Amino acid sequence: MSMALGAEMVYAAFFPEGMIPAALAHSEESFALPGKNANLVVLNDRPINAETPPHLLDDKLTPGDLFFVRNNGIPPEQKDIDPTTWTLEIGGESARTKKVYTLAELKQRFTPYTYQLTLECGGNGRKEFNPPAKGNQWSTGAVGCAAFTGVRLRDVLNDAGVQSDAVYIGYYGKDSHLSGDPAKQAISRGVPIEKAMQDESLIAWNMNGQPLPYLNGYPLRLVFGGWPASTSGKWLSKIVIRNQVHDGAKMKAPSYRVPCNPVAPGTKVADEDMCIIESMPVKSLITYPKSGATIRLDQELPIRGHAWAGERKVQQVAYSVDFGASWQNCVLEAPANRLAWQHFRAKIKFPKKGYYEVWAKATDEVGISQPMLLPGWNPKGYLNNACHRIAIKVV
Repeated sequence: MSMALGAEMVYAAFFPEGMIPAALAHSEESFALPGKNANLVVLNDRPINAETPPHLLDDKLTPGDLFFVRNNGIPPEQKDIDPTTWTLEIGGESARTKKVYTLAELKQRFTPYTYQLTLECGGNGRKEFNPPAKGNQWSTGAVGCAAFTGVRLRDVLNDAGVQSDAVYIGYYGKDSHLSGDPAKQAISRGVPIEKAMQDESLIAWNMNGQPLPYLNGYPLRLVFGGWPASTSGKWLSKIVIRNQVHDGAKMKAPSYRVPCNPVAPGTKVADEDMCIIESMPVKSLITYPKSGATIRLDQELPIRGHAWAGERKVQQVAYSVDFGASWQNCVLEAPANRLAWQHFRAKIKFPKKGYYEVWAKATDEVGISQPMLLPGWNPKGYLNNACHRIAIKVV
């Protein structure tokens, strides 16, 4: 293995059996998407899905052109989107009244708020599952944190009136089903009413002070930080207040669900034994340097990145250069607000020349840490929060 790496693998005795060194595991392809950086890695084009290489996520706030793209259907034609005529309908069996708002009315009638919110696809990291799970083979880049501006969802819901039997909200967007059948929804998910009523749950029109990128839901979307990004409906046109768990497209098992109890890899799990994913698990990402960097033995290596933990706060981030045999703490910044990712940094001095891997491990405020390797297997390949690692050669 050292021959393939071009250097001695320092601490090789601690390297987990069966893994591929990070230097050999990374490959990137370029493909241009509307409004997006050409270096995003496109996983498929129908529907369009693209992730951001870790080193391009180094900004404290993810720029719009670098924010990952996750679609289940076909976006509305960009030329057909007119924000001056865009409307949002509020309805459902637990709404006291049906209301329709223009985008201009939302901006004028309700107080705007801006929050930094982390969005991550539930399947981020799916490519590491074995047996393999069907779906987009995300590696680490289906995540981002931006400053979203909009109105609180609860203010709009309360304006329409929320009946006492409300338990869930569901959304509908203007994206169309892959089949082209107008009677079918590409995706129509939602969240419990308690999540909908949080301060940070937004109906948003801006990202980082600019209109939402086209492929991220322009001109209007929901944003639920800390939960699977599939709950944050794009090209938003309707919200329903439900007296039951929403039953729209991609709400039923196995979509965005994991086994309620741990199962052995490859197990077939009955639909009734699958539970809806809510808060995302603790996770971290090294964004500097890019994997494969080379430094001199007399240099210190600065590293930095981000960590997040769904509804929770990150308490600690540590790094290891000996495959987890020992860990050293990083400097960890407080979040800008609840549900924002947190930034970490450290400086590393290596003991000798050779090949190393820098691993990052985050721990949340209740003491739950990332696993070093793939966590519990599930049929759809969700919630992989294994430690991120980069390759470093010291010469």
